[in-house]
Amino acid sequence: MSIVRWDPFNEIDSLLNRTRLLSGLPRWALEGNGAAKVDWSPSTDISETDKEYLIRAELPAVKKEDVKVTVDDGTITIQGERRQQKEDKTTKFHRVESFYGTFARSFTLPKQVKLDAIRCENKDGVLTVHIPKEEAAKQKPKLIKVD
Repeated sequence: MSIVRWDPFNEIDSLLNRTRLLSGLPRWALEGNGAAKVDWSPSTDISETDKEYLIRAELPAVKKEDVKVTVDDGTITIQGERRQQKEDKTTKFHRVESFYGTFARSFTLPKQVKLDAIRCENKDGVLTVHIPKEEAAKQKPKLIKVD
């Protein structure tokens, strides 16, 4: 029998994740050694124009090499890591409010998109994913003879 450390907030956290309330806020979690760590996910806006869907994820201080965007089975996933800068021993921090670590956000794609034409750009700490729409085949009205 093994001893498991009880985390009373874990149940609340899993409930919030299931209901997707406050899902973008950082969450405290315990690592295997009992140390606390913070899980975070970037704020994301999703919009639509006549020609494309846009996903904008706020990723300040995240290098483009540390971001990976994948599409699989109708789902697009943005994942990566914000790395903490190496501390200078002469610097004394009085307050740190930035969150570091890995993140992942997944979104279901609509059916009418051009998967081969999806592109990303990273500018001013915002990752923008362009997902072009596929034009639906326009059908001409057909006259059906009544017998």
